[in-house]
Amino acid sequence: MFDVKETEFFDIEDDAFDTVLEAGIRFTGTIRFVKPFMIRGSVSGRIDATSDLVIDSGAEVEADISAARVLVKGRLRGNVSAQKMVFVTSSGTLDGDITAEQVVLAPGSVFSGRCTMLKKS
Repeated sequence: MFDVKETEFFDIEDDAFDTVLEAGIRFTGTIRFVKPFMIRGSVSGRIDATSDLVIDSGAEVEADISAARVLVKGRLRGNVSAQKMVFVTSSGTLDGDITAEQVVLAPGSVFSGRCTMLKKS
């Protein structure tokens, strides 16, 4: 098994999220947020954030994303720029380019794109 630093965020309970876009909701446009945000539904457009983003299992996202940390459990089509980390779980699919300090692709995850890892500032 491997140990990934700074992954405690990914163990946060659903109650810790101020905003959750629930399953069955479809959003098109730009989403901006400063507190942790979870997507369970469908998003198409752009996501700009200074906080963390979780794309939950069953979620469908087609967007370019800029956030602090991004956890992908569902399906994401778009480029991701994270200040700290991108983590794609075994149930996650990411079709796009990744730019981040740390990238974790769990066994069973699907990734298609280019990955650029940045030096910590």
